[in-house]
This record gives sequence, C-alpha cells and structure tokens, in this order.
Amino acid sequence: MTEIETVQGLLAALAASDLERALALVSDDIIYQNRPLPASRGKRAFEQQMRGFARFTERFEVETHSIAADGATVLTERTDAFIVRGARVSFWVYGTFEVRGGRVEVWRDAFDWMTLLARFGAALPRILIGSASS
Repeated sequence: MTEIETVQGLLAALAASDLERALALVSDDIIYQNRPLPASRGKRAFEQQMRGFARFTERFEVETHSIAADGATVLTERTDAFIVRGARVSFWVYGTFEVRGGRVEVWRDAFDWMTLLARFGAALPRILIGSASS
C-alpha cells in the first residue's frame, strides 16, 4: 500500500465507523493533533479520542479535495463533517500525515476554529431539537 493509500484507508475506516480497521493503520506511537490543541501520543490516546468523537457524533464524513505525497509525508485538503442529531457540521481541513511501514505515525490537522464554532452554533437549534425528540 502506498502512503496515499494508507491515509485514504485510515480516513475511510473512520468514516465507516470501523475503529479496529483504523487502529490497524496507525503506529503504536502515533502522534495525533488538531492544531493548536496539544498532541495526543500513542495508539491508546488516539483510540480514546476517536471513541470520544464517535460518542458525540452520529457519523463522520470526509471528502478529500487534494492529496499529495512527498516520500513519507502526505498532505490533504479535505472537507470533514460531523453529523450530530441530524445536523451536518462541515469544515475545511488541511492534514499532514507521516506514514512509515504502512502505518500513520503522525497526523496533524489544521482548520479555522472560528468557522467550526460558528457552524456548530448555527446547527445548535437542530441539534437540540434532535436531542429533545430522541
């Protein structure tokens, strides 16, 4: 599997809610970071974060607009989306992945936090209505 295929496989596994398949594509020492938050280190911390996202959302979607590799480094431009109580909250993401031995060792994402917060704020009425009708 190429570095790009590894990254695509990881993102596809997360979008399919297949955490076991995703965990098979990351190294034991993975560094995962949503900038500017602190990085989580290690597969266990990564798994805990992914399980936390899964508890909060019904579904995760990813649309890759651009992907390129230079050796072990893979760069992505994506639109990620969280579906929460039927409300879709999407945002533009730039991702940097470092892949070695067929596994992701580093995954850092950067996005505009204000846009993300504004979109969650706009979706809040639908999220609350969805939770009240559950």
